Amino acid sequence: MNPSDAYCPDRGDLIWLDNDPSKGHEQSGHRPALVLSPRAYNVKSGLCVVAPITSRKAKYAFDAELPEGLGIKGLVISDQVSSKSWAQRRSRLIGTAPRALVEDVAARFRALLP
Repeated sequence: MNPSDAYCPDRGDLIWLDNDPSKGHEQSGHRPALVLSPRAYNVKSGLCVVAPITSRKAKYAFDAELPEGLGIKGLVISDQVSSKSWAQRRSRLIGTAPRALVEDVAARFRALLP
Protein backbone atom coordinates (compact mmCIF):
# COMPACT_ATOMS: atom_id res chain seq x y z
CA MET A 1 0.00 0.00 0.00
CA ASN A 2 1.31 3.44 -0.90
CA PRO A 3 1.14 5.70 2.20
CA SER A 4 0.04 8.64 0.03
CA ASP A 5 -3.11 6.67 -0.91
CA ALA A 6 -4.00 5.68 2.67
CA TYR A 7 -5.78 7.37 5.53
CA CYS A 8 -3.13 9.03 7.70
CA PRO A 9 -3.88 9.15 11.44
CA ASP A 10 -3.68 12.31 13.52
CA ARG A 11 -3.18 12.92 17.25
CA GLY A 12 -6.35 11.96 19.11
CA ASP A 13 -7.62 9.54 16.48
CA LEU A 14 -8.93 6.19 17.66
CA ILE A 15 -7.88 3.65 15.05
CA TRP A 16 -7.89 -0.04 14.23
CA LEU A 17 -4.46 -1.58 13.53
CA ASP A 18 -3.46 -5.04 12.36
CA ASN A 19 -0.80 -5.91 14.98
CA ASP A 20 0.37 -9.20 13.50
CA PRO A 21 3.08 -10.20 13.84
CA SER A 22 3.59 -9.23 17.49
CA LYS A 23 6.34 -10.02 19.99
CA GLY A 24 6.57 -10.46 23.75
CA HIS A 25 3.89 -8.57 25.68
CA GLU A 26 2.57 -6.74 22.61
CA GLN A 27 -1.09 -7.17 21.77
CA SER A 28 -1.68 -9.22 18.65
CA GLY A 29 -4.44 -9.33 16.05
CA HIS A 30 -6.76 -6.56 14.89
CA ARG A 31 -6.67 -4.04 17.77
CA PRO A 32 -7.77 -0.50 18.56
CA ALA A 33 -5.27 2.18 19.55
CA LEU A 34 -5.11 5.88 20.46
CA VAL A 35 -2.80 7.97 18.24
CA LEU A 36 -0.47 10.27 20.22
CA SER A 37 1.68 11.69 17.41
CA PRO A 38 0.60 14.56 15.13
CA ARG A 39 -0.29 14.00 11.47
CA ALA A 40 2.74 16.05 10.32
CA TYR A 41 5.08 13.49 11.92
CA ASN A 42 2.98 10.55 10.75
CA VAL A 43 3.02 11.68 7.10
CA LYS A 44 6.79 12.30 7.03
CA SER A 45 7.80 9.13 8.89
CA GLY A 46 5.17 6.64 7.74
CA LEU A 47 4.80 5.80 11.44
CA CYS A 48 2.42 6.83 14.18
CA VAL A 49 2.98 6.70 17.93
CA VAL A 50 0.09 4.86 19.57
CA ALA A 51 -1.13 3.54 22.89
CA PRO A 52 -3.06 0.27 22.59
CA ILE A 53 -6.62 -0.11 23.84
CA THR A 54 -7.79 -3.21 25.69
CA SER A 55 -11.27 -4.42 26.59
CA ARG A 56 -10.11 -5.94 29.88
CA LYS A 57 -11.78 -4.70 33.05
CA ALA A 58 -8.85 -4.59 35.46
CA LYS A 59 -7.46 -1.09 35.78
CA TYR A 60 -4.17 0.11 37.19
CA ALA A 61 -2.28 3.41 37.34
CA PHE A 62 -1.27 3.49 33.67
CA ASP A 63 -4.73 2.66 32.27
CA ALA A 64 -7.03 5.46 31.13
CA GLU A 65 -10.69 4.61 30.63
CA LEU A 66 -12.38 5.62 27.38
CA PRO A 67 -15.50 7.73 27.96
CA GLU A 68 -18.88 6.58 26.64
CA GLY A 69 -19.99 7.45 23.12
CA LEU A 70 -16.73 6.97 21.20
CA GLY A 71 -17.78 3.89 19.25
CA ILE A 72 -15.41 1.72 21.27
CA LYS A 73 -15.11 0.74 24.94
CA GLY A 74 -12.03 -0.11 26.95
CA LEU A 75 -8.87 1.11 28.59
CA VAL A 76 -5.94 2.90 26.95
CA ILE A 77 -2.72 1.22 28.11
CA SER A 78 -0.40 4.20 28.40
CA ASP A 79 2.70 2.21 29.40
CA GLN A 80 2.73 0.23 26.13
CA VAL A 81 3.25 3.16 23.76
CA SER A 82 4.91 2.17 20.47
CA SER A 83 5.50 3.30 16.90
CA LYS A 84 3.54 1.51 14.18
CA SER A 85 3.59 1.78 10.41
CA TRP A 86 0.07 3.10 9.87
CA ALA A 87 -0.01 2.06 6.19
CA GLN A 88 1.47 -1.42 6.64
CA ARG A 89 -0.72 -2.01 9.71
CA ARG A 90 -3.77 -0.96 7.65
CA SER A 91 -4.98 1.75 10.02
CA ARG A 92 -8.68 2.61 9.92
CA LEU A 93 -10.41 5.45 11.77
CA ILE A 94 -12.87 4.57 14.54
CA GLY A 95 -13.42 8.08 15.89
CA THR A 96 -11.75 10.90 17.78
CA ALA A 97 -10.87 10.91 21.48
CA PRO A 98 -11.53 13.96 23.65
CA ARG A 99 -8.48 16.19 24.02
CA ALA A 100 -8.53 15.67 27.80
CA LEU A 101 -8.13 11.91 27.34
CA VAL A 102 -5.20 12.35 24.93
CA GLU A 103 -3.47 14.68 27.39
CA ASP A 104 -4.17 12.27 30.28
CA VAL A 105 -2.61 9.34 28.41
CA ALA A 106 0.40 11.46 27.41
CA ALA A 107 0.89 12.56 31.04
CA ARG A 108 0.74 8.95 32.27
CA PHE A 109 3.38 7.99 29.70
CA ARG A 110 5.61 10.95 30.62
CA ALA A 111 5.52 9.75 34.26
CA LEU A 112 7.57 6.73 33.14
CA LEU A 113 10.38 8.91 31.79
CA PRO A 114 12.86 10.22 34.39
